[in-house]
Amino acid sequence: MLLIQLTASHGPAECEHAVRLTLRELLRDCAASGIAVDVLEETPTPAGYRSVLLRCEGDTGLLHGTLGAWLGTIQWVFDSPLRPHHPRRNWFVAVQKCEPPRQLPADGEIVFQACKASGKGGQHVNTTDSAVHALHVPSGISVKVMSERSQHANKRLARELLALKLARLNAQGEGQARRTRSQQHWEVERGSPVKVFRA
Repeated sequence: MLLIQLTASHGPAECEHAVRLTLRELLRDCAASGIAVDVLEETPTPAGYRSVLLRCEGDTGLLHGTLGAWLGTIQWVFDSPLRPHHPRRNWFVAVQKCEPPRQLPADGEIVFQACKASGKGGQHVNTTDSAVHALHVPSGISVKVMSERSQHANKRLARELLALKLARLNAQGEGQARRTRSQQHWEVERGSPVKVFRA
């Protein structure tokens, strides 16, 4: 299992659009390689995404081989769809590996509440209480997961997402975790991209 974060860093809205394009290409690559991908967390914007956190599962060698080729800076070359006649054509996205949580929170510390999922997924998502809202009582951290049709699968993903957030809190404190994530956004290299796309 690998946790992968795609981020527009502090780039303009065109970089958020590039994150959406990168996510599309990465998902295609993973599907072709037989890697299962779940979206654990996303920060959507009108242009695309500020960041997306993915949980990737499959054969270990396949995971590191396929996803290893994506780690680093992704360069997209396209005319801005948001600002006509803008001179810039190069937009950058960072793809980073996150450390998975080492320990999941105990069941007694989490309160799960079933709720209706919204958005894509068809009639089964909209008519069943498949989404899960999970609250980690000791810390007050909560997450909502609706990426799976099964409530059981969404509970498992919610537990892992809570564990990831708790690991950040325990390791560095909440403020330091925010600063670290922010620093990662600033660390997008503008040169030596691992992949270059033209749209």
